[in-house]
Amino acid sequence: MTRVLVTGGAGYIGSHTALALLRAGHDVLSFDNYANSSPEALRRVTVLAGRSPEIVEGDIRDRAALDAVFFRFRPDAVIHFAGLKAVGESVERPLAYYRTNVTGTQEVLETMQTHDCRQIVFSSSATVYGEARYLPFDEDHPLAPTSPYGRTKLFVEDIIRDWVHARRGTSAVMLRYFNPVGADMSGQIGEDPNGIPNNLLPYLARVAAGRLERLGIFGNDYDTRDGTGERDFIHVSDLADAHLAALDFAAHQIGATAINVGTGQGATVLEMLHAFETAAGRQIAYQFLPRRPGDVARSLAAVDRAARLLNWRATRDVADMCVSTWNWQSRNPDGYGT
Repeated sequence: MTRVLVTGGAGYIGSHTALALLRAGHDVLSFDNYANSSPEALRRVTVLAGRSPEIVEGDIRDRAALDAVFFRFRPDAVIHFAGLKAVGESVERPLAYYRTNVTGTQEVLETMQTHDCRQIVFSSSATVYGEARYLPFDEDHPLAPTSPYGRTKLFVEDIIRDWVHARRGTSAVMLRYFNPVGADMSGQIGEDPNGIPNNLLPYLARVAAGRLERLGIFGNDYDTRDGTGERDFIHVSDLADAHLAALDFAAHQIGATAINVGTGQGATVLEMLHAFETAAGRQIAYQFLPRRPGDVARSLAAVDRAARLLNWRATRDVADMCVSTWNWQSRNPDGYGT
């Protein structure tokens, strides 16, 4: 059993990971300011797990609040999700992204150092790679992010590497996500973005439910099978399991390791749209729009390192992603406000 402090524990990936941690017998404390999440997610996690995480409302930029939580909970490890995460928004609001994602992480690391907490699993992103020089992206691919969001993730990875190098006996796993989607099979927790969704599947779900008129597809002239962007989508429950594997790896290793978390398979926006039509049993209206700043044509993960070091592979496919998302949307038409 490990005592795990989860920053952003009420968020989309954080809540699914908190559920997996609790089911695995770990003690969990969620630290979240609910800027883009809901405390209702943690109430539902408690029901699903049959156990409750400790819950503290707070901001990772608030050093005093972090210090109080570390002093009381005394975590063995941190899983760090908290941060801003929309590529397009980061182009419009770069300073907010640097302040929250970079400065906030520095506060987390400094607090860990003060309280001698030596293990961290960091929520990084495949956006650190930028435009593909070759595919699939392996962890040795050159790093050249094309958006402020991606640059914040790269900066934080570098900060973590320097921190680990300077502290004997410290370990970090930086998980580079490739497009998390889907929802828990219960339909009780899922992705519930504030306002109009920035991500594909929640937007598709709201169009299918009649809450939005049509999907806007950013670009249809990419060098892909059908001209729309191609991504390596991964089910959020697979991603949660990857965090448990990374936590175990960090407990037995020293140093900082970057690991891709994806399926190794790609799907275009149009392919996902048609798969979602099958899951929902209805047609989904869409229109093509100009390319979005910061987007890349294709993103596909090499997943050998995850299999080798974490003994982990994704097991859920595109149909699972779409069916679980539609199940969540159907049961919760207003998200956690239902």
